[in-house]
Amino acid sequence: MRIIIPMAGWGTRLRPHTLTIPKPMLPIAGKPIVQRLVEGLVKSTDQKVDDIVFIIREDFGKVIPEQLLKIAKSVGSKGHIRYQDVPLGTAHAILCAGDFLEGNLIVAFADTLFKSEFKINPAQDGVIWVQKVADPSAFGVVKLNADNVITDFVEKPKDFISDLAIIGIYYFKDGVYLRKEMQYLIDNDIKQKGEYWLTDAMERMKTQGAKFYKGEVIEWLDCGNKDATVYTNQRVLEFIKQEPLVSKKAVLENSVIVPPCFIDDDVVIKNSVVGPYVSVGKGTVIENSVIQNSIVQTKTNLKNKLIGNSMIGNSVKLEGRLEDLSVGDNNVLIQ
Repeated sequence: MRIIIPMAGWGTRLRPHTLTIPKPMLPIAGKPIVQRLVEGLVKSTDQKVDDIVFIIREDFGKVIPEQLLKIAKSVGSKGHIRYQDVPLGTAHAILCAGDFLEGNLIVAFADTLFKSEFKINPAQDGVIWVQKVADPSAFGVVKLNADNVITDFVEKPKDFISDLAIIGIYYFKDGVYLRKEMQYLIDNDIKQKGEYWLTDAMERMKTQGAKFYKGEVIEWLDCGNKDATVYTNQRVLEFIKQEPLVSKKAVLENSVIVPPCFIDDDVVIKNSVVGPYVSVGKGTVIENSVIQNSIVQTKTNLKNKLIGNSMIGNSVKLEGRLEDLSVGDNNVLIQ
């Protein structure tokens, strides 16, 4: 089994947090989004995942590829880096994985997390994971027949067709077949809105006899903007139980931690109440503050703050009053 993870976008809707790192590397309960995605995918299959291919941009620099290779190694797989510097669509992004597109494949776009108990059936031609949504017009959706086989893929339907939204996780039994059909789109310049779409390749496979089945998750967690990411952090804190959530290397003085919270190494919390639903990164100092339902990254200093529903970046210094914040890295705000 191989996993292909396209993640070549910066995630502009999450600025200023994505001005310094790509969105999939932002922390959720102490781990990058893409690491939590990888761990969930590996648990979803009984097959050994030999290779994980991350599709990124060259301008991500040197540190991001090193971190991604470590993530692959942490789940017992070999990591590989491939590049997509021109955003030409989902099919084009996956094709950047090249010769790794063979055998059993999982393709997962790194801007979403999920809670699920599914296990992949490697005998099926393909599986597309979906979840019911209230407003399907904002998503790609699928239609099913009575056997749960997908009959239609529809991108952002204006009229109601189905409320089963594609969440961006796919299984393919034959990676070579998938690669051939995506390459056909490139060779014949078959585009939608200027891009080569994975759904067009799957439509060709379906018309040639491949059967794609519905997979359904218990919960689909988005990281598209600040509020959604803070909510995802909350939900992940609620359902991870096997991980140590408060480091023994954290220093707590006259403070209360209201679970669930993630508190990393070398965090210092004085005269404060932290939680529920707060993640605090390594080396951060919190004094005389109340923090709820927020993500605070590394080496940040918060003093005399009442904060909720917020994302605070790395190396930030904040002093002052009650706020709902989204503050990027290396800022100083004293009020």
